[in-house]
Amino acid sequence: MSCIKCQSLPLISKKGGDVIITCDVPEMCTKIARILESAQINFSREDSQTLIARINCFESFLHQLCQAHPFIKMEREAIRILFLEHTQMLTPTILKEMRTLQKYKDLMGANELSTLITKGALTTHFQPIVDLASNSIYGYESLARGVSDEGSLIYPDRLFKWAREGDMLFYLDRACRESSLKTAAVKNIKNKVFINFIPTAIYDPEHCLQSTVKWANQLEFDPKNIIFEVIESDHVEDLDHLKRILDFYKSQGFMVALDDVGSGYSTLNMIAKLLPNIVKIDRAIIDHIDSNTMNQSIFRAITQIAHENNIIVLAEGVERAEEIAFCRANGADLAQGYYFGQPNPEPIRKLN
Repeated sequence: MSCIKCQSLPLISKKGGDVIITCDVPEMCTKIARILESAQINFSREDSQTLIARINCFESFLHQLCQAHPFIKMEREAIRILFLEHTQMLTPTILKEMRTLQKYKDLMGANELSTLITKGALTTHFQPIVDLASNSIYGYESLARGVSDEGSLIYPDRLFKWAREGDMLFYLDRACRESSLKTAAVKNIKNKVFINFIPTAIYDPEHCLQSTVKWANQLEFDPKNIIFEVIESDHVEDLDHLKRILDFYKSQGFMVALDDVGSGYSTLNMIAKLLPNIVKIDRAIIDHIDSNTMNQSIFRAITQIAHENNIIVLAEGVERAEEIAFCRANGADLAQGYYFGQPNPEPIRKLN
């Protein structure tokens, strides 16, 4: 069984046709009429609040409209647009597809993201995670990047902004997981690989995660070398749902990690309920921990409850030797941060 969320990506039509534009106030309609005249787009004015334009490409038309004038959000919410391809007739059913310019602006980012995913233009960088006892590389966190047509990198903040605006978190989250596995296989990584996922993008673990499990098996990864890491855990309201996701991963032989522990909603109670294999102590706790007594107390409390439950402790965001020294002396098993290396398309094989 499949669902439409798993099988299709939202795209804005590149076809030509008629665009019906309605505005809440006549002044807004007049403003858009001037924009269309300036862009030499043929249109007719049906009444004081309605325009009909004949266009060659709907996607290009939306870009022109948004670039021609810096509409504020309130204005974008007051402009509604309906696109009819040349072969379509205006019916009551099609009228329900009318959207605000704000919604189309959101979908334009989603359209960029859809194109990246469809073209396979996602790649993965790897940041080393260090075993503090042996001072060797334990594994890598895989971090998604988009690649534009010009070859420049598109960073996660922009990718996930597009995804949220266009209701595409599921698509992006799944594509990033699969890209991480495929790139790790190409790079011949034999260490642990930490793969991020957003729990709120997953509806039913057994169904929504089946492609990730399929790729892990097909690429012949040892399941215990794949660690699925919860990000944005502070946004999770349904802990039982998150527990079902983590339990599903564990049932397939994978390990799970909880990110940003010590901040927001990632409390000691959350650790006790979810029982991850690894907890990653938030970088805000690690920052200058060698001189911050409050953060030291939080660190020791997390480390104690983790070790009492056979949970590995990872200190993230380490940038100074003093931070490493404190974490090593006070129970951290692993560490990650710019002190050891930045995310890189080529994984660091050996520490300096």
